[in-house]
Amino acid sequence: MKRKMIRSVFMLFMLALFACQTDDAFRGTELEGLPTTDFTLTDQHGQPFTLSEQKGKVVLIFFGFSFCPDVCPLTLSKWKQIEKQLGEQNSEVEFVYITVDPERDTQEKLKTHLAVFSDSFIGLTGTPDDLKTAYAGYGIYREVVKVSEGAAGYLVNHTSRIFVFDRAGNWRLGISNDSSVEDMVHDIRLLLKG
Repeated sequence: MKRKMIRSVFMLFMLALFACQTDDAFRGTELEGLPTTDFTLTDQHGQPFTLSEQKGKVVLIFFGFSFCPDVCPLTLSKWKQIEKQLGEQNSEVEFVYITVDPERDTQEKLKTHLAVFSDSFIGLTGTPDDLKTAYAGYGIYREVVKVSEGAAGYLVNHTSRIFVFDRAGNWRLGISNDSSVEDMVHDIRLLLKG
């Protein structure tokens, strides 16, 4: 009887220890040690946005385009849910959407498109050279594909990961766009504790 009780207490202790460790572990892919490529692009309001000037906040970056039929709107919808779940902490997080379709994603188009999800989301575009710097710095794959039917005329195949930077401006995480809202909120809160 005594052995069973000791065993039960030990099992409860181990479960509690495991739960604590899991709570403090990132659910996205940790990328410590990778260099952060700084860039300056233009937001949907015509203002310059420089990544290195965002220190003090957790920054999420996604590369997408407004004509995207699936991954991009789904990611923006998740960001909207994340914003809601973060509550007051939301002011300490920047959600940044960089176009991979600068020909169609003008400042005005980005402004209209992002407003459907949140007025606080930042949409960025820029010159071809400035965008290439951002794409190259984060290994962004981008390919224009002609489509025979539909008003779009073409789509853009692109990398669909979310890049996350901590308050010090370090590139800390890569998160799959199909990760759950709960997992993303968990990781953002860990970085906010930082």
